[in-house]
Amino acid sequence: MTKKILCPTDGTPHSMLAVAVAAELALKYGAELSICVVNVAHGGGRGPLINHWSDEEVAKILADAAAEAKLAGIASVHTAEVVDREAASGIVGYAETHQIDHIVMGTGDKRGLSRLVLGSVAADVAGRAHCSVTVAR
Repeated sequence: MTKKILCPTDGTPHSMLAVAVAAELALKYGAELSICVVNVAHGGGRGPLINHWSDEEVAKILADAAAEAKLAGIASVHTAEVVDREAASGIVGYAETHQIDHIVMGTGDKRGLSRLVLGSVAADVAGRAHCSVTVAR
């Protein structure tokens, strides 16, 4: 039974579509909806660790996604920033830690031969997650 749904987002149109699908599923199952941004950390070693997005950018991405979920009818949305060196491991790690039952995520617009395969992050998450994964397109 689906009780907790996670929707990772990066603020792109395809990830916002996933937010709408996740909200629809949360309403259907009466499940909690969490939305996360994985702020990929670059660098380290000899230099500083630098996150991909600033705090302000993360806040805007999460606020926009939460607003989309609320437009779809979700009263309460949990939002979180996850910092990791890799997007897929951040998503899967968050899902495991928070006992998520279902992950809903988007994948980019693909044309030609690339439309035959999922995006690399979506494929990684689908292959590594302990729970069901829906890829919204």
